[in-house]
Amino acid sequence: MKVKRALTDRESAIPALAEAFREHGFEGATLATLSKATDLGKGSLYNFFPGGKEEMMEAVLEHIDGWFAKAIFSPLEQVSDPAAAVTAMFDDVTAYFRSGRRVCVVGCLGLNSSGETFAVKVKDYFARWIAALAHCLEVGKVPTALALAEEAVSGIQGAIVLARALGDEASFERIVHRLRSTLLDAINRQG
Repeated sequence: MKVKRALTDRESAIPALAEAFREHGFEGATLATLSKATDLGKGSLYNFFPGGKEEMMEAVLEHIDGWFAKAIFSPLEQVSDPAAAVTAMFDDVTAYFRSGRRVCVVGCLGLNSSGETFAVKVKDYFARWIAALAHCLEVGKVPTALALAEEAVSGIQGAIVLARALGDEASFERIVHRLRSTLLDAINRQG
């Protein structure tokens, strides 16, 4: 039997909140749902997040952005080997999204009305990812870098949706494999 660890501070509650928002969406995640996910009473949640559910989502988005900045964006922005950076990005994204079994919280926010509250964060996340990947491809002397970066990021997001809708993580893996191959072929043609 798996024993849940008591969450005693704001930072330790964020991963549980993220999973609750992934499962229920921003609108569907009630305080009762968030309380259950974190094993914290509503009072404790408000103690850690006085701004309520919006502050909780802000903290989740900051956490996600921090992971992506370190694991995805910075390596693409500070690239010396474009092929290795692209390969690492796809490996890390596949692991992060659990081959399409894990919903992209940022992507979900961009699709519904609650996204307006977080529109700047959603826009910045996708804009930085596309710009970082385009930069990496430009370092690899790929002439259509921006178009390929947009296609790859939108393809990854679409693969998440499709894999979840079909209940078939293999579809995520096939799509990501094709996207990776497209980018690596473009880099190799220029090298």
